[in-house]
Amino acid sequence: MNNEEWPEVAGDAKEVWERNAGFWDDAWVGAYGQVLQENGVCRMWMQGRSVRIVRQLAEICIKKTSLENIYRESRMAEERVRAGLKGVVAAETRLSSVNGQIGELIVAGFPIEEIAGKASFEEMVYLLWHDALPGDGELARFREALAEHRLLEGATMDLLREAARKKVPVIDALLMGAATLGLGREGGDGEEGLRADALRVVAGFPVLVATYWRLLKGTEPVVPRADLGHAENYLYMLTGQVPSAAYSRGLETYLNTVMDHGLNASTFTARVIVSTRSDMVSAVVGAVGALKGPLHGGAPGPALDMVFEIGEASKAEEVLRAKLDRGERLMGFGHRVYKVRDPRAEILSVAAEHLYGAGGDLALYELARAVEEKALALLAEYKPGRNLQTNVEFYTALLLHGIDLVPDLFTPTFAVGRVGGWTAHCFEQRALDQIVRPESVYVGPKDRRWVPLEAR
Repeated sequence: MNNEEWPEVAGDAKEVWERNAGFWDDAWVGAYGQVLQENGVCRMWMQGRSVRIVRQLAEICIKKTSLENIYRESRMAEERVRAGLKGVVAAETRLSSVNGQIGELIVAGFPIEEIAGKASFEEMVYLLWHDALPGDGELARFREALAEHRLLEGATMDLLREAARKKVPVIDALLMGAATLGLGREGGDGEEGLRADALRVVAGFPVLVATYWRLLKGTEPVVPRADLGHAENYLYMLTGQVPSAAYSRGLETYLNTVMDHGLNASTFTARVIVSTRSDMVSAVVGAVGALKGPLHGGAPGPALDMVFEIGEASKAEEVLRAKLDRGERLMGFGHRVYKVRDPRAEILSVAAEHLYGAGGDLALYELARAVEEKALALLAEYKPGRNLQTNVEFYTALLLHGIDLVPDLFTPTFAVGRVGGWTAHCFEQRALDQIVRPESVYVGPKDRRWVPLEAR
């Protein structure tokens, strides 16, 4: 019998004990293990299981449950618990599909490389919301509706000014400001209210970020312009100048590329909240809270810092090898899902090449490509079999730097794009109208007794 086999369960506990007696180890002790031994469970089987499962089986034994039920309940518990919900399918969606084995990202039926660099931001959001690309009239009306929601409430402005006075990080200011986007909301909590809130948060995110950034730097906010597109107006509000077509296209490609990506932590958070029939603003605020965590939001800035540190292509191997020898991680490489090159990295690489080419200086782009090539070769040497490939962060940093955004704006700008996906998932979850309510397996004690304060 090996550790993965289940003990025989036919007959009563005494007979099972006798059949499995050769597997007992007198040195193996513990209250839970002893209970199981008394109920005829083989020690070798226990050795291959977690303490949690052994304890759960013991508690079932104490309740005098039949041996067959012990194994059935235990196996169900093992199959049920997945730390971090890894491998658990929690939703059906038409919004996006991620296949990390072949490097494929499908968004609303389109391979991401087919649409990200061609669609406007407004077209991309409309597609996710309506499952169809808009016609001329539909697109014009949608752009107008978004533009109408760009003005912030006075209370929101007061909050942002106070946050700037206290030097709150931009992502935290976005989190706080987003919670105020429900002020003056109309349409109730039904479908109409959900749609109105979605327009408000998608339109409001870039305005919140740009307004706060200027306040943080000691300059007055720029009034949004209804005649500018979504991405174009964001850059205009950051700088006070209408951006070039190359800058606008570069940002738009980025926002489209990161708009949706499966059931990631922030998207799942939004779906959980709206599944309770809560409102869109609450769901999106929760999603921002999940995004700001370092395990989710990522860190594109350090990837660019590494490129600047290297400085010259001829130094790439020396610097990168030294980092790997010190056990450091090469930023911008490796992904939890993708085992081949992240398809988003390829899109942003092309977008960066176009952007830097339009500016007449490809030196930084070419340096980044040289660093990427050398990094991939060294990762294959140092970490064989790990399949550590270029991820979205590497070229995110290069592209956003090229449109004059600083690292403090990288994650908030990611949110400006991802909010389109969050809202689409909220529509999908609300239509399902089923609360997300997983179960847990209790692993704590059950026989504790109250001790008065004076006796503790």
